[in-house]
Amino acid sequence: MKYHKLNLLFSVALFFAVPRPLPAQSPTAFDLVIINGHIIDGTGSPWYSGDVGIRDGRVAAIGNLTAAPRKRTIDADGKVVAPGFIDMLGQSELSILVEPRLPSKIYQGITTEITGEGGSIAPLNDTIIQIDRPGYEHYKITPDWRTFRQYFARLEKQGMGINLASYVGATQVRRMVLGDDDKQPTPEQLEQMKMLVREAMKDGTIGVSTALEYAPAPYAKTEELIALAAEGGTFGGIYSTHMRDESNSVLEAIDEALRIGREAHVPVEIWHIKVAGKSNWGRMPEVVAKINAARANGADVTADTYAYTAWFNSFSAFVPPWAHDGGDAKMVERLKDPATRERIRKDMLTPSRDWDNEWQEIPGPEAVMIGVTQNPKLLSLQGNRLSDIAKLWNKDPMDALFEFLIEDPDSEVAVFGMSQPDVTLALQQPWVAIDNDSSGTSPEGILGQEHPHPRAYGTFPRILRKYVREDKALTLEDAIRKMSALPAQRVRLTDRGVLKANMWADVVIFDPATVRDLATFDNPNQLSQGMDYVLVNGVPVIDQGKMTGALPGKVLRGAGYVP
Repeated sequence: MKYHKLNLLFSVALFFAVPRPLPAQSPTAFDLVIINGHIIDGTGSPWYSGDVGIRDGRVAAIGNLTAAPRKRTIDADGKVVAPGFIDMLGQSELSILVEPRLPSKIYQGITTEITGEGGSIAPLNDTIIQIDRPGYEHYKITPDWRTFRQYFARLEKQGMGINLASYVGATQVRRMVLGDDDKQPTPEQLEQMKMLVREAMKDGTIGVSTALEYAPAPYAKTEELIALAAEGGTFGGIYSTHMRDESNSVLEAIDEALRIGREAHVPVEIWHIKVAGKSNWGRMPEVVAKINAARANGADVTADTYAYTAWFNSFSAFVPPWAHDGGDAKMVERLKDPATRERIRKDMLTPSRDWDNEWQEIPGPEAVMIGVTQNPKLLSLQGNRLSDIAKLWNKDPMDALFEFLIEDPDSEVAVFGMSQPDVTLALQQPWVAIDNDSSGTSPEGILGQEHPHPRAYGTFPRILRKYVREDKALTLEDAIRKMSALPAQRVRLTDRGVLKANMWADVVIFDPATVRDLATFDNPNQLSQGMDYVLVNGVPVIDQGKMTGALPGKVLRGAGYVP
């Protein structure tokens, strides 16, 4: 017994004598705490008060953090504190290489962009690069990538002001295998296209996209699109589409999108939902009813909008698809040939349900404004109406259009072809999110020489100003939901879009009474006002209303990503 007591005493003494590691201390200091804000968390719920503590790029706590140590405090002073806005369709894949800060985006409160509309930044081959060389040269960019993995690596090495995710475009994989010709893939060629989708999904893309109005995309049959969308779906991707028609055959185009989603077993996102052309004004209730009925029957379909009454696209979209067969160079040849040019004119003057005939949709040539041109000889015409150019050149408006395309087949135009009631009704649907449908830009440098649609600078603040504050078509809480939680849910960004603990700290602070857009169609290169703070992954890119120059953005990769 004495031996056991001595042994026990020795063991206890040894226990206390041997040094032991102390339990790990959980960090308590925040990098930043936002106080005195009205938190609108992105879910659509009413605002509530609380402090937001940020640590290591994430929201670490929300509540009463008065006593918590921190490196910095931001006093929101009663303003809205909300999740950073997610642009459901941006076009910044090239411009982010020119101006990585993307001022036009961050001054709107955009912290994440989804890009890749049909013709995505990758995959690339030497043939496509040569055909698209004017665009690269315009921005002074060397396309030194061939895959998404290489492109994303370039972005991460360079740094970026916002987060960016991309689709792989069905047009892009078609061009890789079939070029720009109007032809159908053989079974072997379709397998090559599917393989390219698989590789892009493993590289981190979030789904498959189409832009079916722009050649060579219209040459693809529905079955081809189902096969590609299904391939993306096996990696957790969704299908997003600029539909085949947004005017006379808009309902049939929706049917095609629904069929693709149904047979490929993927969710469907309809980009920039609209009913285009004066003869179609007032048809948005039909579109809404059709989508509501599909959703009621189990179809996973949603949409987004930029909520202006003018769209912005390639000037060459006025020309029928057959005239694009073989690419821009072939189109220019056809426009220079009098007989073929007359055939193009006749098709444009004939109403059709077989293609999206934009010439039939516009009220007149005054409804077409020249936006971006890559030909230096035409720069002075940016911002002019087609009707004015026709007078200047002493030509019929259609001939003026043809001559402009001969000089610059890659030019872009704004087309005033929608009605305000239709636009508002689309925006109000609970399944409609917000898109910018423009590349990030800047009033300075190469980008500042362009004449974009004002949506490039103003979409998100304009919705807060016009549709929330002035028209009262949306509540503030619902508008923010459409800009944050709804798009995050749609593209499966499970750790963004809502202000709550453990989410990435993409945050905006603004006064809903004063936030506003300044960009107009006549003077678009004006940054929006009212975003006091914009944080991307916890780092301010706008601080007290001024751009910091920080580049804290991340490439956001899809569920199929293989490191």
